[in-house]
Amino acid sequence: MVEKTVTRAELSEAVYQEVGLSRNESADLVEAVLGEMSDALTRGESVKISSFGSFSVRQKGERIGRNPKTGEEVPILPRKVLVFRPSHVLKNRINANLKD
Repeated sequence: MVEKTVTRAELSEAVYQEVGLSRNESADLVEAVLGEMSDALTRGESVKISSFGSFSVRQKGERIGRNPKTGEEVPILPRKVLVFRPSHVLKNRINANLKD
């Protein structure tokens, strides 16, 4: 399986092709959407995109981890992590390729 990463520039180009905005307006739109998503997540809100999935921030507590090289126990400090949960529509689209 070949991995490909979609960049902001490619998203902007897709908006330009599909919507018909200028390239600058398309880039501004993509930046505005990503900025609003980042701001909402920073405030602790969830971001839900219908037929795609939801993003949320989850608090993880402190726990004891282990250095795999030395076996030494190391405390892992509490932190917040970003969680993505894909929608059933997205899961079905991804798994539809397996049936081919």
